[in-house]
Amino acid sequence: MAKEQSTDRRKARVRRAIRARAYGKPRLSVFRSSKQIYAQIIDDESGRTLASASSLEKDAREGLKTGANVEAAKTIGKLIAERAVAAGVTEIVFDRGAYMYHGRVKALAEGAREGGLQF
Repeated sequence: MAKEQSTDRRKARVRRAIRARAYGKPRLSVFRSSKQIYAQIIDDESGRTLASASSLEKDAREGLKTGANVEAAKTIGKLIAERAVAAGVTEIVFDRGAYMYHGRVKALAEGAREGGLQF
């Protein structure tokens, strides 16, 4: 229970900082499990998901050996950026959740930047 509470506190701290700096921009939210990585672009004002991508999708899995490495995260970052640009979103804020900006989370962010998103 203590680990879950500390994770929730950390996540809330990050979201509070994001909300203060967002100025109406959608946020790129990241979730990583031990085997996969997921990303969503969320418009908090309307409560809608504008774009999403994950390592479980068929078109993303084709070139990947596993969904749990830096290469997969970078691919998902590029894919989410491509879908966001198609939806008309170019500027976002990055929500790393309770995770450190390191490894797969950092690779996803770099892939999204390469794909055309600004944050």
